[in-house]
Amino acid sequence: MTDRSSAKAHVTRARILEAARRELRRDPDCGLGDIAEAAGLARRTLYGHFAGRAALVHGLAADAGEAVRRASATLARTPTPDPVTALAHFVLTLWPIGDRYRTLIALAHRDLGPDRVDALLGPARDTAAGILADGQRQGVFHTVVPPGPLSRALEAHVLALLDSVGSGRWSDDGTAAATAALITVGVGPDLATTTIHRLRPSR
Repeated sequence: MTDRSSAKAHVTRARILEAARRELRRDPDCGLGDIAEAAGLARRTLYGHFAGRAALVHGLAADAGEAVRRASATLARTPTPDPVTALAHFVLTLWPIGDRYRTLIALAHRDLGPDRVDALLGPARDTAAGILADGQRQGVFHTVVPPGPLSRALEAHVLALLDSVGSGRWSDDGTAAATAALITVGVGPDLATTTIHRLRPSR
């Protein structure tokens, strides 16, 4: 395949995945024909990139996983003055990714399976557990639950909030979710609000 053909294939693949993200958000049970039509492509073109629905969902998961890995790596390289700020920054950074790919929340266990979900969320889980461990050692987060289980509980909390946004029951850009996450791990409401305001002063 020439460089030009490879670039065209990459663009077409991205176009299909973007259409899939939109259409599956609209209707998790939509067919590949609907997605091909939304992408402005023939169905055979879609099948040239993805063999079926499972492959398409896995393609979306791969894109989401790469976004999570990049964000986690950036967070690891970004110095923060304290664990409270680090956790706030973590939630605010990951929230737009979760919002963009929230369709996968509904499809994850049906179409991906627990092992694929674990691989997808692994980098974010490791980052969160490290922040929580630091906060517990420094006495700024509660120690009732160990860092690992607390990280999973916090993940479920944030995913539930994303689902509420996706269903239209709530609206948030991550500001309230990050504030709630801090309060969940034992940060006082005033400090939680002040920390988020410092990171997002215009909100």
